[in-house]
Amino acid sequence: MVAPDEHRHVPPRLPEQRSPADDQPAERAAWFSYTASGDRIVWSAALREMLGHPPSQDEVSRKVLVRYVHRDDHAKALGAITAAWTSRSTVRTTVRLMRADGGWFDVDCRVEPVKSPDGTVRGIRGTITDVSARERARREMDRLARRGETVQDSLIEPDPATGLLTRARFADEVDRAMRRGGGAVLVIRVQPESAGRPERNADLLHRAARVLEGVVQEGALLGRVGPNEIGLLLPGTSWPMARREAELLVQALRSQTFVLTDTWLRAEAWGGLVRFTPDGDAGSHELLIDAEHAWRQSREADRPLTLVAHPVPARDRQGSYRTRVATALDTDRFTLYAQPILELQSNTVTRHELLLRVLDEADGPQSPIQVLDTAERLDAVFDIDLWVVERAMQLAAEQPSTCLQINLSGRSVGDPRLTDEVERLIGQYRVKPEQLTFEITETALIGNLSEARRFADRVRNLGCELALDDFGSGYASFRYLRILPIDLVKIDGEYVVDLVGNPQDQVLVRALVQVCQAYGIHTVAEFVQDEPTLRLLRELGVDYVQGYLIGRPAPVVEGRLHTP
Repeated sequence: MVAPDEHRHVPPRLPEQRSPADDQPAERAAWFSYTASGDRIVWSAALREMLGHPPSQDEVSRKVLVRYVHRDDHAKALGAITAAWTSRSTVRTTVRLMRADGGWFDVDCRVEPVKSPDGTVRGIRGTITDVSARERARREMDRLARRGETVQDSLIEPDPATGLLTRARFADEVDRAMRRGGGAVLVIRVQPESAGRPERNADLLHRAARVLEGVVQEGALLGRVGPNEIGLLLPGTSWPMARREAELLVQALRSQTFVLTDTWLRAEAWGGLVRFTPDGDAGSHELLIDAEHAWRQSREADRPLTLVAHPVPARDRQGSYRTRVATALDTDRFTLYAQPILELQSNTVTRHELLLRVLDEADGPQSPIQVLDTAERLDAVFDIDLWVVERAMQLAAEQPSTCLQINLSGRSVGDPRLTDEVERLIGQYRVKPEQLTFEITETALIGNLSEARRFADRVRNLGCELALDDFGSGYASFRYLRILPIDLVKIDGEYVVDLVGNPQDQVLVRALVQVCQAYGIHTVAEFVQDEPTLRLLRELGVDYVQGYLIGRPAPVVEGRLHTP
């Protein structure tokens, strides 16, 4: 039996059950009752006040969950009611109730069965206690714990081969030192006296780093700034002291016998020392460029150290670097590698990404990151990108059944000359445009977004596709999806390499895939190295995968791709 108004009737309960009304006036107790007969619910004035509804309003049970319980707690509330009814015992649960204004609050609910004289359950009674403050504090503690687990502990990113700062972090420290005062930056090139295996060269750099750590002055910082280059920051050091320190360090490496894993050897070392002042125009990257140019002068002049006491004029720096790029292009110092990309639907390799490599006299093919970063900053990257595009056109003409993905710098994409060159080369080599996908690195600085959009529209009108690389690693990812007609997104490998063991990365990749699907964009996952990761990416809906499991980058030899 259910009373139509709680002011006239208190819902029935067993004598041994204790009601909130035993300890406080009945009209202020927050409770509700339900009986199967009539399928109606009655609740107290206090509970109606919590919910923000008129105190005379009753509800049939089928409307209660939808209207008054938070949708994410429907199953929990229904489960507690069912458990109390079937077990004939009290059940406690915590749920969120919805107010009339759309807000919600947390309550502890004690659900008790209401029995007939014969012992059968004919209804339930719930006692409500507002615990919003407690639950808010608990959620905040959970949030802070999750943030502690998902935020990187430190911005310091050691280079895995040497344990020193990476080039980017070293540049950050140089910028910080420049704001505080004067000092100097030294870059030392280290390589074996005679050519050897690349792994020995890496071992040599690691051991050279240990030697330098043992002799540098207090307060100095070391970083790996190139394939065979170690940088030294000397903050607050006078120019004469910096010169003396640099001479000693270069000499220490030249005179050292390095005992490697399977042999011993002597090293060649050249240094470039650059002075900086807090009021100088050059930034950290410009100082590193000047120091690298200085050690090359040392090698060409066969002397240990070259000194740069005053910043190099910007025009001279740009001119000398463009000369280096032109020389490298003319002397075949650049080469192309290709890495296969697997389409998950057909389980076949349908694409290859073309990767630029720089030929180093000590280590052979090297990543072009340092070269391209410097070229972008000095506006000298266009010729490199054009060289890659033309080699890609030649390759596509030789293999008309293959699809190639071509990396472009942000600056080149914003250069109006590039579109004309792409259109000219497609015609010259008679390439099918659908073979070509142009990749823009998401973290690259796009110099002119209007020109970038014009480039994107024109190449897509030709029939080519556009891809966004390293998606998720920068700050404007989703903005680029809206302003550029992207066909394909490459999810940054940082979120893929430990995907199986990292629930946070799984959440992020799933979200990125869902966003791209909603935008009509294909997805590629990079750094796929094992079968469990591949299976999980299939489940998440990724379209393509790329990584060592599918195939390592291989040199493009005589215009032919290596097929795994």
